[in-house]
Amino acid sequence: MLRLPQGLPAAEVLRAEGHAVAEYDLCAVPTDARVVLLLNLMPQKAVTELDIARALSFPDTDVLLLPVRIAGQTYKTTPIEHILAYYVDIETILSDKLQFSSAPSLIITGAPVEQIPFEEVRYWPQLCEIMDWAFRQRLNTLYICWGAQAGLYHHYGIPKYDKSAKCFGIFSQKVLDDKCPLMHGLSPAFFMPNSRHTEVRCSDFSAPQLQIVAESQESGVGVVYDAAHKSTFIVGHLEYEPHTLENEYKRDLTKGLSILPPEHYYEADDPSGPILWQWKEKARQFYRNWLDL
Repeated sequence: MLRLPQGLPAAEVLRAEGHAVAEYDLCAVPTDARVVLLLNLMPQKAVTELDIARALSFPDTDVLLLPVRIAGQTYKTTPIEHILAYYVDIETILSDKLQFSSAPSLIITGAPVEQIPFEEVRYWPQLCEIMDWAFRQRLNTLYICWGAQAGLYHHYGIPKYDKSAKCFGIFSQKVLDDKCPLMHGLSPAFFMPNSRHTEVRCSDFSAPQLQIVAESQESGVGVVYDAAHKSTFIVGHLEYEPHTLENEYKRDLTKGLSILPPEHYYEADDPSGPILWQWKEKARQFYRNWLDL
């Protein structure tokens, strides 16, 4: 059973898809549940809420998804009324005003700021505080795309590099350690959507506790795990639904940007053909593995 804030639009969509969804009052968050905090830094908040909620919906697992926000931020593409209605100020959790019976998990999403130096991102100091808190508490934390790059940079000093061309498509990730609990059921390889202009490089991974557990010949580092701190970093978007990359592609074409179709995404690489949802089942397996860490 998945529990979502009362009235969150994702709830109705997921029920229509056949998921079991309950709703809770954000003014009285149940503190005895298995809580996953969602620090949603993506521009289209409702889309990401739905993607993450769908990824965490398992009939035999009780999960309460609690969206959290950084105070004082402004939003260009999501009404502030939506944020205030469905998100809790994360400071209430950092300051222990809101406590849970067991340690929550945390998801830090990507953000459309990857070509800006980390220190120039407007909420970088607050994000560092959140990442430090999760690290100290050994919270089961999942860093996604730019969130992964931010976490790797902040915790281990691993830089990001601009790519000459956008990494855009569905790329096969080879499992390097099938004994890692994150990789259970994913061997020998799994597909992962990528949409990014920057990358991290294997040559910069010197921290002994960091393990690259999946990588791609085409897209590079895929999944990184620090077992000591229960920190997982994925450079792609396993949570994406099938049409997300197509929507990005059409958006950029409409803007007149120079962009190639996403690779390995359409049948026969033909944008007029059907989308190949090659990552669906193993993406669900990955999220189940992550919840069980």
